[in-house]
Amino acid sequence: MIRAVQTLAQKALLRLDKLFNQLFGAETNPLYQLGAITYFLFCIILASGFYLYAFYRTGVKEAFDSVEAITQAQWYLGGVMRSLHRYASDGMVLTVLIHMARNFAMNRLSGFRAFSWITGIFALLFLYISGINGYWLVWDRLAQFIAVASTEWLDWFPIFSSPLVRNFLVQESVNDRFFSLLSFAHLGIPLIMLALVVVHTQRVSGARTFPSRSLAIGWSVMLLGLALFKPAVSQGRADLGTVPADLHLDWFFLPSYPLIYAWSPGHLWALIGAVFVLLFLLPVLTRSPRRVEGFRVTTVPSVHAFAAKPGETILEAGLRQGVRLPYLCRDGACGACKGTVLQGTVDYGIYQPDALTMAERHAGRALFCRAMPLSDLEIEYYESERQKRVPVRLLNCRVRAMRQLAPEVMRLSLERPAGESLDFFAGQYLDVLLQDGARRSFSFANAPHDNEFIELHIRRIEGGRFTTHVFANMQVGDEVRIEGPLGTFLEDDDPDVPTIFLAGATGFAPVKSILEHRFHIAWRGRMLLYWGVRVRADLYMAELALAWQREHPNFTFVPVLSAPLPQDQWQGRTGLVHEAVLADFPDLSGYRVYACGSMQMVQAARPAFLAQGLPEGMCISDAFLLAAQRDARASPAGAMS
Repeated sequence: MIRAVQTLAQKALLRLDKLFNQLFGAETNPLYQLGAITYFLFCIILASGFYLYAFYRTGVKEAFDSVEAITQAQWYLGGVMRSLHRYASDGMVLTVLIHMARNFAMNRLSGFRAFSWITGIFALLFLYISGINGYWLVWDRLAQFIAVASTEWLDWFPIFSSPLVRNFLVQESVNDRFFSLLSFAHLGIPLIMLALVVVHTQRVSGARTFPSRSLAIGWSVMLLGLALFKPAVSQGRADLGTVPADLHLDWFFLPSYPLIYAWSPGHLWALIGAVFVLLFLLPVLTRSPRRVEGFRVTTVPSVHAFAAKPGETILEAGLRQGVRLPYLCRDGACGACKGTVLQGTVDYGIYQPDALTMAERHAGRALFCRAMPLSDLEIEYYESERQKRVPVRLLNCRVRAMRQLAPEVMRLSLERPAGESLDFFAGQYLDVLLQDGARRSFSFANAPHDNEFIELHIRRIEGGRFTTHVFANMQVGDEVRIEGPLGTFLEDDDPDVPTIFLAGATGFAPVKSILEHRFHIAWRGRMLLYWGVRVRADLYMAELALAWQREHPNFTFVPVLSAPLPQDQWQGRTGLVHEAVLADFPDLSGYRVYACGSMQMVQAARPAFLAQGLPEGMCISDAFLLAAQRDARASPAGAMS
């Protein structure tokens, strides 16, 4: 029965995921960031709650009046804060429930994930207790109803010396000490819940705790809009001498309260008890038969070995043990984590069909963010021995200089913190870390021996967050947080094989790094650079390439324009840059090609080069995508936006 429900839920969720991917893109799909959105809403709840508490007065008479003063006299801030507190709490209930439903549907609640599932249930319980407790503090007609209904519900258990509901029969029976206790509980319970949420996420490698900036802005605007156009208000002063007849319930927190009277307290206890018992038992009921100790995963040709716990994906196991497997969405939608399983069997998991075709599965490919080992595995993972000698580092750099090399290209010079080094190999890249955790990847444009500063070539992308910031707002002295070096686009050590460099647009940056390094060490092999752009102005460092050609007899520069303008007065090569290479080299069997540019360029060039005799292992590519395209494919060397 449970498996059948999961299967139906999976089909529904995959359709919903696909729709949301089309609307938002995989990188900003809110269904993939439910945990991070919950953290964000919790921060809003805490911030607004502390503000409200500064003006709240604990007392039978003072409580309602102080809340009214906050809401009405200080509507422009206090009233907005109250509404944000209310709607963010409702939103947190919604995201937590969807998050739990999603994990149930995707069967991500057993094995090592059972701990996170159980702590999540307790966090949800504390969330409801805290929310209901918060409604009592207003002490309006709704609070009166909640107080009487809650005590009548609790009184069903004959464990108290006298019925609790007696405390709410007359106004005189409610004292100030009781409100002080409620206020203390409303502060303490969220702190306990915060500790639970932190523990809850510790078992998930690389768990995201802040949503993408666009989602954070979207939620903030939505909550602020609700606060302004439908503000949270009190429902009249509590009067224990009368029975509230017309109330507006918060159906996120209070859906069970009408059932106390529609059924009976005992029946409601039975329902809620059954729900929680089922939630606690689900990790056992959905557990798949797997080896208790998990499986061993080995990577080749780069040798790493790590253990995957029962129910753990290949990606989760690798990240937990320091193996930097690539990934983006972690929900089987973008394909960034796609890799080859050389030996062993896996459970492919649940994913979007577009991210992994059946033909790819038959060829041994799998999405490592979804695939779970069913035996010991060997997977393909490339990491050169040289890469092991340059550690990946996180640095807060400063913008030292900016120079616009072309209408759409900016050269950034980044200065590392004093005393900090950053070694890298020619051809590698780094990630710029944005405030919401998103990444933008750019290749090192300077050579490893010339690394006093980091040189990046930034191409402006229409609507791109980071590149727009670079061109519109960035200034010298700004801080930029980076992680690197990354990537496997590394040069070969054999000078006897002539090298053709194929660069598209700012794909010139890693080629520049490699060439300057080779010139520095007096590389004796033949080298050719084919640089393809649209118009002449895009050849933003053509003079440098021409100078190399004059100074180094073993180097040739061939610029190619695909759409020259009349004012360019271009007399050189035209068309697609890879077609220029094909025309010049009918037989590529004795060459090595480094291709760096857009995914479209590399996808067109690679099969054409192989068909013209280029050996498979001699075509080294470094394709990049715009961040907006990440929902369709992975980028081994960097998205730019």
